[in-house]
Amino acid sequence: MNNNYNQQEQPHPRRIAVLGSTGSMGTQALEVIALHPDVLQLEIIAANSSADLLIEQAKKYHPNMVVVVQEEAYRKVKEALADEDVKVFCGEESLCDVCEMDCVDMVLSCIVGIAGLKPAFRTVSCGTPLAIANKETLVVAGELIMRTAKEHNTPVLPVDSEHSAIFQCLAGEQYNPVEKLIITASGGAFRGYTKEQLETVTLQSALKHPNWSMGPKVTIDSASLMNKGLEVIEAKWLFNMPLEKIDVVVHPQSVIHSMVQFEDGSVKAQLGVPDMRLPIQYALSYPLRLPLPYDRLDFAKYSKLTFEKPDREVFPCLNMAYKASAAGGGMPCVMNAANEVAVKMFMQEKIKFTDIPRIIENALANAPAIHPHTIEDYITLDSETREKLTSAIR
Repeated sequence: MNNNYNQQEQPHPRRIAVLGSTGSMGTQALEVIALHPDVLQLEIIAANSSADLLIEQAKKYHPNMVVVVQEEAYRKVKEALADEDVKVFCGEESLCDVCEMDCVDMVLSCIVGIAGLKPAFRTVSCGTPLAIANKETLVVAGELIMRTAKEHNTPVLPVDSEHSAIFQCLAGEQYNPVEKLIITASGGAFRGYTKEQLETVTLQSALKHPNWSMGPKVTIDSASLMNKGLEVIEAKWLFNMPLEKIDVVVHPQSVIHSMVQFEDGSVKAQLGVPDMRLPIQYALSYPLRLPLPYDRLDFAKYSKLTFEKPDREVFPCLNMAYKASAAGGGMPCVMNAANEVAVKMFMQEKIKFTDIPRIIENALANAPAIHPHTIEDYITLDSETREKLTSAIR
């Protein structure tokens, strides 16, 4: 991972662009930035179409720029902020352009889905540090993104709690070979269910995550264990680690966020309360640790911490992710697109929960054997996969 970064050398607060500021991760990021005005400064907020919340954020946090992708929402935001000292831009190209501005010291990508791919690529291409909370960017195009980041000496810092935990465990260990990365999983809403029980679960039950507060898509991915599959692929690229050295273990208490095992058998773990503001802040302020005035881990509340193997037969999405990543080329892109289509259909209550892995498996079995080389190649493959699946499911 490229993380050659030194906050102490910076003569001013680190100026942050938050892409996807109206989502779950984005709103928490704005809260974190506001806590440390001497170290962090909100420069840009961006969203697709959530005009009302974007207006509220602009008036509360006073960024210098606002970007809205959808034109109708842009007009509403532009009008509402006419009397504010803020520039308002419109469109997908503007979302990418702001990543390259000299007034930005770090881009935090919280955009959900494939929409985060182009801005992330533009960010690493110009050498601006990227804090990445968007799973799909590295799942779909990790090879291209990380190669480009290396070519431009661009730091890429993880924001997901699991990858942040690994990142923290690796601090100071650059000369010590890693034997294994161990990604922890809560098990999601349906931990312990049988195949038969999963056939009748509802959307409402899938959205009830036992420990974390996340957006609906991520919560459903957690219930299917696809979330862990995506995280395995992310870890492969972030930490330059072969798949056979990345394990997943179910840890229902969500106190240990992930672990690193070294070649002497020693295991380092990062622990904390389930609160995404900690990994968000660690990425934004790295290498500094800043005060965070929220709950602390009370060991007296946890009489035991338990671990179990994930049930890969009942939750086959995890194995699919390993296989798609091992196959390489466009397979992870196809898998991700199929998952997004299936999750969307499930959220619209058009399919059953157990149809999600069936749709993904079918998409992978019928995927073309191609190896995308450019961002446009990945976007085209993603779009074609979505169109094919959406037509077939209707």
